[in-house]
Amino acid sequence: MSTYDSLHRQCQTLESLFDVKLTSYSRLAATVTSGADVEAGGSGERWKDLELEVGDLLEKLGETNDKLSELTHDSDNPLSASMLRTIQRHREIYNDYVREFRRTKTNVQHALDQANLLSGVRNDIDAYKSSAADALLAERGRIDSSHRMADDVLAQAYETRAEFGRQRTSLASINTRMAGVLNTMPGINNLLSMIKTRRRRDAVILGVIIGLCIIALLSYTFQ
Repeated sequence: MSTYDSLHRQCQTLESLFDVKLTSYSRLAATVTSGADVEAGGSGERWKDLELEVGDLLEKLGETNDKLSELTHDSDNPLSASMLRTIQRHREIYNDYVREFRRTKTNVQHALDQANLLSGVRNDIDAYKSSAADALLAERGRIDSSHRMADDVLAQAYETRAEFGRQRTSLASINTRMAGVLNTMPGINNLLSMIKTRRRRDAVILGVIIGLCIIALLSYTFQ
C-alpha cells in the first residue's frame, strides 16, 4: 500500500470518527444553548470529555491532511488528477469541520457565560429574598414580643381591677354587716350618745374648776 493510500484511509477513518463525535458534541452543546442545566442533567463531564476528543481528532485530521499535501510537492512520485482532487476534498472537509467545531464552541461559551450571569443574578435575588425574609422574621419576632408584653400588662391590669372589685365588695359587705348589727341593737347608739354627752360635761366641769383655781391663785398672788 502506497503512502497516499495509507494517508487517504487515515483521513477517511478520522473523518468518520470526527463526524460521529461532532454530532454527539453538537447535541450536548444544544442542551447548553437551549438554556438547559448541563451539570444538573449529569452531562457536564461528558460534554467536556467530548470537546477534548473532538479537538484531538481534529488535530490528527489536520496533521494527516498536511502529510497528504506534502505528497503534492513530491516531483519524484507525481500524483494523478483524481488523487489531487481527493486531497483537495479532504482539505475542504477538514476546513468545514474546523469552522463547525469553532462555531459550536463559541455558541457553547456564549451560552455558558449567559448561564453564569443569570445564575449570579438568581443568586443575588435569592440572597436578597433571604435577607428580606430574615428581616421580616426578625420584625415579626419583635412585634410578637411587644404583643406578649402588652398582653402581660393588660393581664396585670385586669387582675388589679379584679382585686379592687373584690376589696370593694368585701368593704361593702362589712359596712352592711355593721349597719345590720347597729340596726338590730338600737341601745348601742343611745349608749354611745350618752358616753359622748358625759365626756363633754366632764370636760366642761374640768374646765370650770381649772378656771376657778387659776382665778383664786391670781387673787391670792396680788393681795
